[in-house]
Amino acid sequence: MASKNTRFDHNRLEPDSVDDTALPEIYTPTEAAEKLAVKESWLRRKAGARAIPCTLLGKHLRFSEKDLRDIVQLARISFPSRQRR
Repeated sequence: MASKNTRFDHNRLEPDSVDDTALPEIYTPTEAAEKLAVKESWLRRKAGARAIPCTLLGKHLRFSEKDLRDIVQLARISFPSRQRR
């Protein structure tokens, strides 16, 4: 199990594809927490520790659609299959 103090490794995930025609949808921490069904304080704490992907626009914390998908992917737990007797 990963340590609580593990920092998010930006090199582990694929970069966004570049599309100059449209800006990506971005969410405030309140909106992102609602979409993920988590507390905003949890989201802000993890982003502040750089444990989850996030976007900083100047000093403003925001989350892109890709950030949200990556947060879910990082939180996914796989359990070993049970062997039947």
